[in-house]
Amino acid sequence: MKSVTTTPASTQTIVLSPSYKLPIALVVLAAPLLFVQVWVSLVMALFGLFLLFQAATLRLCFTEAVLDIERGQTLIRRFPYQDWQNWRIFWLPVPVLFYFKEVNSIHFLPILFDPKMLQTCLEAHCPRIT
Repeated sequence: MKSVTTTPASTQTIVLSPSYKLPIALVVLAAPLLFVQVWVSLVMALFGLFLLFQAATLRLCFTEAVLDIERGQTLIRRFPYQDWQNWRIFWLPVPVLFYFKEVNSIHFLPILFDPKMLQTCLEAHCPRIT
């Protein structure tokens, strides 16, 4: 089991808490759309349920050198900070999307984790280039 801490300056791994706000908002917003456009409502509800599953099973783990994405005890992807060129959290009043650019690729992730802790960890481990 990974050690969970609340200070990004620590040498321990920081595992972000899940946030279910975005998936639940999509499912709730799909309900009134049911009366307007059934297919759009169903697609939105299914996407919200998919994101709900992802929030419950995926974990972002910040270490000293890399950002790991894990499902349970399985490592899915590793992103070394040395390869990062930039990052950004879109629409800070209600954060919905996390973007980061590596040397060879661009990544977009929905905000399925505590956005304040995500920003704190990013600022500590990979200062943004503007």
